[in-house]
Amino acid sequence: MALSRSRRAGGGHDLFWPGYVDVLSTLLLVVTFLLSVFMVAQFYVSQESSGKDTVLRRLQRQIAELTSLLSLEKGQGKKTQDELAALQSIVATLRADNERLTGLAGLSGEKDSRIASLTKELTDKNQLTNEAQAKVDLLNQQLLQLRRQMAALQEAINAYEVKDKDSQLRIADLGNRLNTLLAKQVQELQRYRSDFFGRLRELLRDRKDIRVVGDRFVFESEVLFPSGQANLTEEGVASIDQLATAILELESSIPAEIEWTLQVEGHTDVRPINSAQFPSNWELSSARATTVVKYLISHGVSPRHLVAAGYGEFQPLEEGTTEDVLRRNRRIELKLTNR
Repeated sequence: MALSRSRRAGGGHDLFWPGYVDVLSTLLLVVTFLLSVFMVAQFYVSQESSGKDTVLRRLQRQIAELTSLLSLEKGQGKKTQDELAALQSIVATLRADNERLTGLAGLSGEKDSRIASLTKELTDKNQLTNEAQAKVDLLNQQLLQLRRQMAALQEAINAYEVKDKDSQLRIADLGNRLNTLLAKQVQELQRYRSDFFGRLRELLRDRKDIRVVGDRFVFESEVLFPSGQANLTEEGVASIDQLATAILELESSIPAEIEWTLQVEGHTDVRPINSAQFPSNWELSSARATTVVKYLISHGVSPRHLVAAGYGEFQPLEEGTTEDVLRRNRRIELKLTNR
């Protein structure tokens, strides 16, 4: 308003200057000032915000590093706890060992004695080991000698086998020759047996109770002996006399190189006998065969050509219990064989 008045006074004219212009000017200045202040403040705020972002990023990095360190620290703490537990276990073990050793301390004297005893025993065993080693060496030497002897023996065996092979060939040849000779003698003996039995048939042709069965000449016991006895009857003596004559003729006709035997066999029937002289049929049959052999020897037949055998009732000619069967089973058999 002072301005408006001065302008009116100086111009000489009454000019109108609106008052709101001053207000606007003042307001504009204020706005400009505020904008300046705002811009300055904004600048500082921007700078401060930028610094805060930097600090924030740095803090975030530090937080991440701390987080990582914390994880490591946790792992290290777990490991430390495990190690601590292991150490505690070791300490407990050491304490137990210490207590055990403390308890054993009183036994140290006994242990020393035991150690001394074991030491002496070990020394003795070492001595025995040395003696055993010496024995082993001696046995090895003996074994070497045995091996040498075995080698020499094997050489001798090999030489013997070569010689034995030749001997076996000769033995086989001799065996063949012997078999041939035996077969020849058997054939000849069969011929003489036929002649002998033929001569007996001729001498005893009128006797119905004397017969040939296979390769045997059979006398019924009743022809030679009384019932239950082993002494020759008169009729039996006459029959054996004829038998002795035939055998003597046989001895003179068979060559000396032929080995032959006249086997005299006694047989009974199945009815048992039990007497003071003959407890069983074995004794009776053997006694009858022996009586015939002794009688033949007394008449000049060579004992080396005679054999006596008793069979009791165990080799019957026929099975049965009729009187005819029993009579035929009671017999004296003559069998001419090669020895």
